[in-house]
Amino acid sequence: MLKIGLFGAGHLGKIHLRLLKELKNEFELVGFFDPNDEAAEQIIKEFEIKRFIHAAELIENVDCVDVVTPTLFHFEIASQALRKSKHVFIEKPVTETLEEAKALLELAREANVKVQVGHVERFNPAFQAALPYFKKTMFIETHRLAQFNPRGTDVPVVLDLMIHDLDIILTVVNSGVKRVSASGVAVISDTPDITNARIEFDNGCVANLTASRISMKNMRKSRFFQKDAYISVDFLKKELEVVRLEDVEGEPNELDIVFDLGEGKPIKKVFFDKPEINEINAIKEELRTFHEAITLDKMPVVPLEDGYRALDVAQKIMEKLKLSSSMIIDNN
Repeated sequence: MLKIGLFGAGHLGKIHLRLLKELKNEFELVGFFDPNDEAAEQIIKEFEIKRFIHAAELIENVDCVDVVTPTLFHFEIASQALRKSKHVFIEKPVTETLEEAKALLELAREANVKVQVGHVERFNPAFQAALPYFKKTMFIETHRLAQFNPRGTDVPVVLDLMIHDLDIILTVVNSGVKRVSASGVAVISDTPDITNARIEFDNGCVANLTASRISMKNMRKSRFFQKDAYISVDFLKKELEVVRLEDVEGEPNELDIVFDLGEGKPIKKVFFDKPEINEINAIKEELRTFHEAITLDKMPVVPLEDGYRALDVAQKIMEKLKLSSSMIIDNN
């Protein structure tokens, strides 16, 4: 059993605390750290666990840490833990800046410990069910829309929402990024609340992403297009739809849906798949696999390198947004 300490007792931190207590065969929850006295008192009352006043003391008393603080403090906590050779689970985005993420990579290599990044959609059962269908995807369209919640405005919408889809896309495409373009509008906060980005990859794939935190309804849907297949993943409803085309051998059945592509070309039959999705708690599953990576000496499902890659593309998108914004101001 691994001794673990949690850093950050906010909304997501409470979820992690509850799930860590459920994973009692994997983790011994030693305590938590949060500088907010009011939030800490509530945690002590609700979860009956020890509060550590100093972050360094909690780090000394555990095998691994769970960093669920605001992004601004990710690097400070994670770097302290890595210097003490502790394993680290760190929420997305991995750090506030790319330079901080690069420094964590170096510290993790020196410490020879496991670091997993909390890109939770990687564990979404609908995405997990879709993995066997991906075969050289060449066009992707994503929509991640959320109703306004002041809790998420401490970071740009690219880091709050779009980064989920960036991680998914980078996982599916597995190619270098050739070009990034983006536009966005700040409606309520000081940074863009709705953003559209286009990513072109070295292998020819193109991804078009939209993220908004000022929508009338919630949506988390991605569509993947490839030769002879269309794959739709609904991350919110946890549903998967796959439309496949296959060559028809002999004469098609009169009830089949077919495409006749012309003389000399094979007739294509349309197959509709809607696999049954097994319900799981994605956050609990990512914490369980973090334990597994440590105890079985395996590569984490979402290693630190993946968190770095997603942040790298996110930063490129935000740079394009700044450039676009400055051009609008200059023209006015």
